[in-house]
Amino acid sequence: MSNKPILETDFPELQLIKRGKVRDIYDLDDKILMIATDRISAYDVIMPNPVPGKGEILTQISLFWFKIMEEIVPNHLISSNVDDYPDSCKPYADALNRRSMLVKKATPLPIECVVRGYISGSGWKSYQKSGEICGIKLPAGLKESDQLAEPIFTPSTKEELGAHDINIDFDKAVNMVGNELAEQVRDLSISIYKKGAELAAEKGIIIADTKFEFGIIKDQTSQKDQLILIDEVLTPDSSRFWPKQTYQPGGPQNSFDKQYLRDYLISIKWDKNPPAPSLPEEVIQNTYQKYMEALTFLTRTSLTH
Repeated sequence: MSNKPILETDFPELQLIKRGKVRDIYDLDDKILMIATDRISAYDVIMPNPVPGKGEILTQISLFWFKIMEEIVPNHLISSNVDDYPDSCKPYADALNRRSMLVKKATPLPIECVVRGYISGSGWKSYQKSGEICGIKLPAGLKESDQLAEPIFTPSTKEELGAHDINIDFDKAVNMVGNELAEQVRDLSISIYKKGAELAAEKGIIIADTKFEFGIIKDQTSQKDQLILIDEVLTPDSSRFWPKQTYQPGGPQNSFDKQYLRDYLISIKWDKNPPAPSLPEEVIQNTYQKYMEALTFLTRTSLTH
């Protein structure tokens, strides 16, 4: 793994479209170059410190899942091999290696597709208040981190950088993308989650919840709109990963994700508004180790740092 952390990329010969919470996106005419930096966000705010190597871990985990999920839904990946990229990318090959993907240009849907198999985080808070999550009534008497009888689809809005995504019910999702598309992404999201959760469980990981993003491309053969999976898949940035060995419902769980970072930020009583506080080296290192554990458990490989 490269030693030099990348907080943001600066490729003057390429056209930057957007900097997200983690990814820098460049326009390559009919394709997109997506780079996972070492930025980390919590509560939709980007931290001032990078987690060196995090972008490489996220990319490798996404590539692992994209391959597995191809039988359920097509995705946006063209290649993650820098040698396959257009010549304009070649000067930046070192920075792009292991942390980038050349992907199809898609129109993203305006909703985050969240699936919950366990009750935690904002879902747990919502349940405590109303007995519901995103308009879905749940049985009384559930404890924090309990497994749900069946995974549920609990979409949210996609807000601009710095604003908090808002949980919405299915009817609101229908209003935003139409009934047919809303049903399609709901069913696909639950199928992907179930397959991922089953495979992760075999490796000793519980995927408590996750979020997916979908986009629309034109199918080159039929010229019809095609729904594809985009962005990232079942990573510690987009999911809650719990070690199966220590799982005990009734409270928060140990995790291989950024819950550790969130817990630290809660402990110092940060108000969740920018600017974010500077992170101690110990917190950065421990966060990296948790992400690396997730990669190693899932793929049985690790990156040398």
